[in-house]
Amino acid sequence: MKRFFLFLMLIAGGVMNAQEIEWMSMNEALEAQKKQPKKIFVDAYTNWCGPCKLLDKNTFSNKDVVEYVNKHYYAVKFNAEGNEVVNYRDKVFKNPDYDPEKAQRRNSIHQFALAMGVSAYPTMVFFDEKGEFLSPLKGYLSPQQLEIFLKVFATDDYKKVKTNEEWKKYQEEFEGTFSS
Repeated sequence: MKRFFLFLMLIAGGVMNAQEIEWMSMNEALEAQKKQPKKIFVDAYTNWCGPCKLLDKNTFSNKDVVEYVNKHYYAVKFNAEGNEVVNYRDKVFKNPDYDPEKAQRRNSIHQFALAMGVSAYPTMVFFDEKGEFLSPLKGYLSPQQLEIFLKVFATDDYKKVKTNEEWKKYQEEFEGTFSS
């Protein structure tokens, strides 16, 4: 019996230590912003996208990424070819050509994905505390590559970087802390 209890404690401890990004829908994130302003980080993915799956496996499971995103952002998991209805800026965004039979392969692109500038998968999109669009970020990134973008938006440093030269300097001076 003692061994069984010890086994249960080890399993419970492992589950409690397993951190995950607290994903929500875009509608939930926009509602949460009304109560507590916070930036929004959107992962625009598709079910068939290999790099999207690698992002989930390698980047969004990294403890530093998980901790930072959960602390500084409302994290949104958005299927860019799905059929979710998004209410944004008094407009309803849908996927009118969505085909449920193609749910696991290429489908039509969602109106909200187009509005966010998504033209490749994966694309990560940043919004400010008022739900205003900031920037898309295309492609797979490792935790260390994503770190600078998470931090430049979370800290509002992006407001100070206005030219390519300033961005280059910012990158050169940036000291990352995320582990691999």
